[in-house]
Amino acid sequence: MASSAPKIPKTQKAQVFTKSNGPIEYKDVPVAEPGPDEVLVNIKFTGVCHTDLHAWQGDWPLDTKTPLIGGHEGVGYVVKLGSLVDDIKIGDTVGIKWINGTCLSCEFCTTADEPLCQKASLSGYTVDGSFQQYAIGKAAHVARVPPGLDLAAVAPILCAGITVYKALKESGARPGQVVAITGAGGGLGSIACQYAKAMGLQVIAIDHGEAKRNMCLNDLGASSFIDFMTPETGDLVSSVKAASPEGRGPHAVIVVAANEKPFAQAAQYVRPRGTVVCVGLPAGAKASGDVFDMVTRMVTIRGSYVGNRADTQEALGFFARGVIKAPFKVMGLSQLNEVYKLMKENKITGRIVLDTSY
Repeated sequence: MASSAPKIPKTQKAQVFTKSNGPIEYKDVPVAEPGPDEVLVNIKFTGVCHTDLHAWQGDWPLDTKTPLIGGHEGVGYVVKLGSLVDDIKIGDTVGIKWINGTCLSCEFCTTADEPLCQKASLSGYTVDGSFQQYAIGKAAHVARVPPGLDLAAVAPILCAGITVYKALKESGARPGQVVAITGAGGGLGSIACQYAKAMGLQVIAIDHGEAKRNMCLNDLGASSFIDFMTPETGDLVSSVKAASPEGRGPHAVIVVAANEKPFAQAAQYVRPRGTVVCVGLPAGAKASGDVFDMVTRMVTIRGSYVGNRADTQEALGFFARGVIKAPFKVMGLSQLNEVYKLMKENKITGRIVLDTSY
């Protein structure tokens, strides 16, 4: 994109809802003006995440703003700078991610845990996100996307990629060890498999169906696949253990599933001194385990939120080197309602990316 200031329209297309579970309208809205520390980004592509569905349904214990434009995996070009922005240029390729901005001065922001900032603004949740053609992002937090990449393919990295990369780091698993990934054929899991392989880990993929089995084994590099509906031993816990070295279970489990049961199962099949990392956020779900078993096997259960700014650039670095190829399908921004329907019916393999031009 040329570095000269582009012509910015007064209005744009966006997907907007005014109340939880209410109609989502594809309509014209004004293009916002960036504040002094913000940039305006012409969004070309934006991924769709389960978080976006939760934001619309209103089933998380965190209020959204309304009316709301969802989305937090947007990628495009900077078209306008705030008056204080001097480290980004017009025409730079950037991403609008979940963490839209933070205070930059609290205990968490100054120790590389800015996602935990109590004043964090969340794209597509507490501030308008990327389901629009022009979106606002804090300059300090927009992702710097390496030039020359396929923007549609980059979009899922901005949430799914960063999130699972961070979770794998939090697991403490070392090269050569085994990690189980629940929901391995979904949007988060399909990317987690690839990051795990790129980080030198062996992957046990857990999901359901032949399409996901083939994708995990043939495209994503998983060492084995276990169908949770028809586990080979008749029992998921013993099947996962059997697929791991010495039958002791994986060294770590990344739980990205969209329902509660896998969280409890993971604590049963993880290896002694292993770590279960909770990533998926099914509404109202609880993570639990037998206390005696957890103590005597020294099992750790921990949560992992989205990555910080350094994690973001590391995750994008893996993608730029060509070792991550997020499975995705492109649909139009105008088709968001259809995407949510497919998501609720669990009929999406990989990720859906929306083209904002239609």
